[in-house]
Amino acid sequence: MATSLLISSSSSLLLPSNGRNNVRSLSVRVPSSLSSPNLFKNPSNSLRLLKFYCRIPHADGTSIGKTDTEDGISGESLTGEDSAKFELGEQKISSWIYFVGILGAVLFALDILWIEPSTGYGAAFINSVSGISESKEVIMLVLIFIFALVHSGMASLRDTCEKLMGKRAYRVLFAGLSLPLAVSTVVYFINHRYDGTQLWQVQSIPGLHELVWISNFISFFFLYPSTFNLLEVAAVDKPKLHLWETGIMRITRHPQMVGQVMWCLAHTLWIGNSVAAAASVGLIGHHLFGVWNGDRRLKTRYGEAFDALKSRTSVIPFAAILDGRQKLPKDYYKEFIRLPYLTITALTLGAYFAHPIMQASSFNLHW
Repeated sequence: MATSLLISSSSSLLLPSNGRNNVRSLSVRVPSSLSSPNLFKNPSNSLRLLKFYCRIPHADGTSIGKTDTEDGISGESLTGEDSAKFELGEQKISSWIYFVGILGAVLFALDILWIEPSTGYGAAFINSVSGISESKEVIMLVLIFIFALVHSGMASLRDTCEKLMGKRAYRVLFAGLSLPLAVSTVVYFINHRYDGTQLWQVQSIPGLHELVWISNFISFFFLYPSTFNLLEVAAVDKPKLHLWETGIMRITRHPQMVGQVMWCLAHTLWIGNSVAAAASVGLIGHHLFGVWNGDRRLKTRYGEAFDALKSRTSVIPFAAILDGRQKLPKDYYKEFIRLPYLTITALTLGAYFAHPIMQASSFNLHW
């Protein structure tokens, strides 16, 4: 049982403002053990409730200041959101039917308009870029630069464009431009990964394959923390710019950058040539820019809430934990025993065993 309490921003408590309205309100769930009639006579009790049981909605529908001991996370106060949370009871069958339909339509359009040699523009795009230089390393870097320019550029324009065309429409446009460029870059890398100058050859070293495999496997847990909500990725749910704080975010505030660095170093070590090195330089450079750009965008959107999160997280993995700014809950492991992480595990293993299929498909395109 819980008692509902409505607190208006006209009270003496200072609540975050979104700059658009002057009145804010909170819905506070009070456990029955705290619902004594004398509870609110003591101001410290009210503040304690706000700290541990409030959910403050932000202007874009996300929330800050959320803590809920029912989430399975120890009762700490979070500035950001609890990542990878998946409640089966909150899912709508209709939403996932829409997701499957949208995914199928996107893949069909990608195949017809970009991949299929007789109808798509992918081959023409690769041929145009290949005309810039005879160097495979230069072409690899140019492909990554084009993708990075479109991907990061559109991410930077997100707030402005969403106001003009809506969040769902902009997500469709963003994916429609980014996905074909990403496919072209990946296919070109697969087809030319053994071109260029061999810099070292260490594949025969005992244990190296296992080291590379484990590094790649772990990297995928860092690479995709913001795609947990697949319904938002497909624009079934309204897309949001999330301020994640739990799970992998406690280790590093920019897990995608860390995962990409791990993936690049492992592949470059294994392949050992100039094309792989060029691809790694381009991808790591893009993600280092993403560290600055991501922090800038979150600061613009969340203001002081992001400053609070930034103060107890770090870009360098484990740095905030080691210097005491990040206190891991006793039940930290529960933040990983969730369906999205199990899904990533299955997909990562599937991608590894699907390498021969990926390589054969890429070779058949002759990009």
